[in-house]
Amino acid sequence: MTKQTSKSPTRKRGIWLRKIMQIGFFVLVALISLNHWLINNDYVGIFSSKVSIHAICPFGGVETAYQLITSGSFLQQVRSSSVILLDIVLLLGFLFGPVFCGWICPLGSIQEWVGKLGRAWFGPKRYNHFVPAKLDAILRYARYGVLALVLYATINSARLIFQDYDPYFALFHFWTGEAAPTALLILSTTLFLSLFVERPWCKYACPFGALLGLTNLFRIFSIRRNASTCRPGGACAMLCPMNIPVSKMTVVRDHQCISCLECTSEACCPIKDTVVFSAGTVK
Repeated sequence: MTKQTSKSPTRKRGIWLRKIMQIGFFVLVALISLNHWLINNDYVGIFSSKVSIHAICPFGGVETAYQLITSGSFLQQVRSSSVILLDIVLLLGFLFGPVFCGWICPLGSIQEWVGKLGRAWFGPKRYNHFVPAKLDAILRYARYGVLALVLYATINSARLIFQDYDPYFALFHFWTGEAAPTALLILSTTLFLSLFVERPWCKYACPFGALLGLTNLFRIFSIRRNASTCRPGGACAMLCPMNIPVSKMTVVRDHQCISCLECTSEACCPIKDTVVFSAGTVK
């Protein structure tokens, strides 16, 4: 019996909503960074507030956690808003997985956009498959080492030491002179590697992504595959930005999943209700 394809407007809306949110958050953070610089340099700001991107970065809540618990104070430049945003991001993670990574993070978005050039040049079968599978499997856990190192260094220095290496900070401050050379180098390397590997920073080095990746183990809404209607070919796995073998799984619990939902799109799977995002079993 021939499996019927489905041109679902709901699936299309979901993918386009993600793209719109990515652009929206990227522009918002860029404007906040520009506004902060304008006000600090005695120009008329875009907004009345001179809030910096430190105040809207949820990873600041992770970095300041030890000092907040032990002394009741925040690291310099970190605000209570970072802790609140961290709580919101973790709540979203336990509900839907790392949607911050796949839908909101500007650094993840720009890697994805640069990656579109690489995919156009090399094609979907070659792009994002340059790293040997055995090496890739090892490198995927390197970001947990980065997370541990950042927390250790932050606790011992009592400052935002990661800022000197943070490509996210460099992305929105490369033109202000505030970004450290090491951060600029890491940002440049990340964007260059994005031409060959999709989201290399997210995949191998992001400390916040490492933490959020753990929510994939407990999330309520997950990506689920119906094996009875699944076609051979593995298009969902080939097009997954994080190289997750979706076509071999019933429920995606991989710590690298960023909840981008690309595997549920018609471009990956045209068969209705085969790869879905839900809280229950696939029928």
